[in-house]
Amino acid sequence: MPIIPDFYISHQWLRELKRSGQRNICGVYFRIPDEQEVYVGHYNRQHLHTTVAEAAGMIMEAKNSQGYEVFIPRKIAADEIKHIKALPQVLGWRYYPEAHGKKPCGCPVCLLKGEIKSRKIRQAWEEG
Repeated sequence: MPIIPDFYISHQWLRELKRSGQRNICGVYFRIPDEQEVYVGHYNRQHLHTTVAEAAGMIMEAKNSQGYEVFIPRKIAADEIKHIKALPQVLGWRYYPEAHGKKPCGCPVCLLKGEIKSRKIRQAWEEG
């Protein structure tokens, strides 16, 4: 994600990425040229091919920026990395951006084996 004035939006994927069992995730901050071509879009929709500058603007101007992602179609060079930072581990959303306060789906497609509380979630889903 590009670093924009909204810290939460810039780091929104942290909790979702932690679902795979990773205990701690850090932020790797890098700088790439504004003209760099990327793909940007909401995680479950078609992505647009555009520049980094336009992608950041699109995310900042969106009504709801949760769920956006940016793909860079190349490796990040070592000299582009500017900072590595420990992050609060409770940032972001799990399952999907609007999931807060809703029960997670326990079906085998949505809930991966070994996720946090997956056995209880799956049992509740099967009983309901």
